[in-house]
Amino acid sequence: MTLENILERWGQGRAVEYVAPSRKDDERLREWFGRLQVQSATPHDALAFMRMAFEIDVRDVVPAVNVPTLIVHRTDDRVCHVGNARWLARHIDGAKYVELPGVDHLPWIDGDDILDETQEFLTGVREPIEPDRVLATVLFTDIVGSTALAQELGDRRWRKLVDDHHAFVRQQLNRFRGREVDTAGDGFFATFDGPARAIRCAKSVVDGVPELGLEIRAGVHTGEVELADDAVRGIAVHTGARVASLAGPREVFVSGTVKDLIAGSDIELDYRGEHELKGIPGEWRVYAVA
Repeated sequence: MTLENILERWGQGRAVEYVAPSRKDDERLREWFGRLQVQSATPHDALAFMRMAFEIDVRDVVPAVNVPTLIVHRTDDRVCHVGNARWLARHIDGAKYVELPGVDHLPWIDGDDILDETQEFLTGVREPIEPDRVLATVLFTDIVGSTALAQELGDRRWRKLVDDHHAFVRQQLNRFRGREVDTAGDGFFATFDGPARAIRCAKSVVDGVPELGLEIRAGVHTGEVELADDAVRGIAVHTGARVASLAGPREVFVSGTVKDLIAGSDIELDYRGEHELKGIPGEWRVYAVA
C-alpha cells in the first residue's frame, strides 16, 4: 500500500492486508476496518495524517529518554521495519527490547504475547497461564495378563496381536465418538462428552476383543479435567485409571459419579462396594456394568 492509494481505497478495509496480514482473509475484520476508516476521518484527512506520520523523526531526542522503557516489535512488521525498534533499543539507555515473531502491525491482533511482556515489565510478574478446564468422561482400558501372553507368543506375534487390538479399539472409539488421548503400554486412555457413550464403547470393546484371544478390563469416570495442548490431566484422570484397575477380566467398572449421571438410562449397574483409590482422597463407590 502506498500513500497514493489511500484516497481510492479509503473505507474498503483493504488496509488489513498491510497492517494485519495474518488476518487478510478475515472478511468480517475487513468490513469492520472499513467502517472504522469512514467513521474516523475523511480520505484527505487520513492522507495528511499519514504523510505527517511518515515524516516524523525523533532520532535527535531519543538519547534524552531516561525513564524505564519497553520496546516491543514484531520481526516481520510490514508497516514499521524492525530495524527502527532495534535502533531505539540501542540508543535508549537501559531499555528492554523484546522482539516477537509475527507480521502484524496492530498490537491488538493476537496480542496476548505483547500484553504478557507489558505486564511483566510493569509488575515484574506474568499472569500464570490457566489451563482450560472442562467436564469430560474418561475411559481407561487395559489388557489382562499381557506380560505372560507376550512371553508365550513371542515378540512378532505379540506385536501383531497388539496392532489388531489397537485397530479394533480405535474402530469402537470412532463409532461412539470418543477421542483417543494416549495408548501408554497396552491400554487406551480416551475421553467422551458423555458417560453413557463411554460405557457403551467400553462394553463393546470388552465384549469384542475375546475374538482376538484377549481379555481386557475397563474403567469409566466423569469429572473436570485440564486441557493443555494435546494432553488431558487432573484428578479425574487418575480416578478413572484407579477405577479401571479394580475391574477384573471382561469387566467395565464405573465410579459413583458416573452412576449418578446416567440415572434413567437403560444401563444396568451392580454395586461393588466402597474402595480407597490410591492417591485419591476419600472412599469411592464403584459399580460394574451388568
